[in-house]
Amino acid sequence: MAKVAFLGLGVMGYPMAGHLKNKGGHDVTVYNRTTAKAEKWAAQFGGKVGKTPAEAAKDQDFVMCCVGNDNDLHEVTLGKDGAFQAMGKGTIFVDHTTASAEIARELYAAATKAGFGFIDGPVSGGQAGAENGVLTVMCGGDEAVFNKAKPVIDAYARACNLMGAPGSGQLAKMCNQICIAGAVQGLAEALHFAKKSDLDIEKLIATISKGAAQSWQMENRYKTMSEGKFDFGFAVDWMRKDLSICLAEARKNGATLPVTALVDQFYADVQKMGGSRWDTSSLLARLERK
Repeated sequence: MAKVAFLGLGVMGYPMAGHLKNKGGHDVTVYNRTTAKAEKWAAQFGGKVGKTPAEAAKDQDFVMCCVGNDNDLHEVTLGKDGAFQAMGKGTIFVDHTTASAEIARELYAAATKAGFGFIDGPVSGGQAGAENGVLTVMCGGDEAVFNKAKPVIDAYARACNLMGAPGSGQLAKMCNQICIAGAVQGLAEALHFAKKSDLDIEKLIATISKGAAQSWQMENRYKTMSEGKFDFGFAVDWMRKDLSICLAEARKNGATLPVTALVDQFYADVQKMGGSRWDTSSLLARLERK
């Protein structure tokens, strides 16, 4: 059992922190910008509440974090009452936010200077993966620090791998989102084409999902997509945030991402349609609009 703080109780962080308490058996303290959410979590799981990131992080062995973006992450770590002010030497901070590789390297440097470890560990698997404790975690940082953190992370992960130096976890997550963008657009176009061709969607998917076209998106989203239901996971607003990170990094490293850039604009169209909070499979709605 370890003493663990968790900062950020959104749709991902709330169940992840719960797994640390119930599955991991850890002593868990939580912090959330809205204190009522943290108090609700503590009442449900039996943990403690910190009123600031620093208060939550004080005297902990590990501090886990899952917030919205670079700015939020900067605030809860290096800002006023940030967690880094309270972390002791030899402790470890694990960031599960999907953020830039740049801030991951900045926080790694700040943590190293202060004498504690830092791992950037963005996750894949969505809300369902968080709730079921089966997330995939892509990590960047030092191997010795990763080896200490992994048994704690395993409370909510089915796969957790060190990808390389600080920032590598974020770079791996960018690859993940690039793949998803192309896969969802391809599935959306296939379903749109099938409907225009009067094909039986159930028979079609039962057949092609057994071949080279198979994907997680196909297996888990074809039915809701074909029914015009788009309330099943990762929101378009968040996907556009992630794709903007991918495209910004590509401008730095010289990678060419034509499909990613195109799908990002398709998601912008979905936002204009009022679909900001629809899930990422809503690319089909764009094709079917009248």
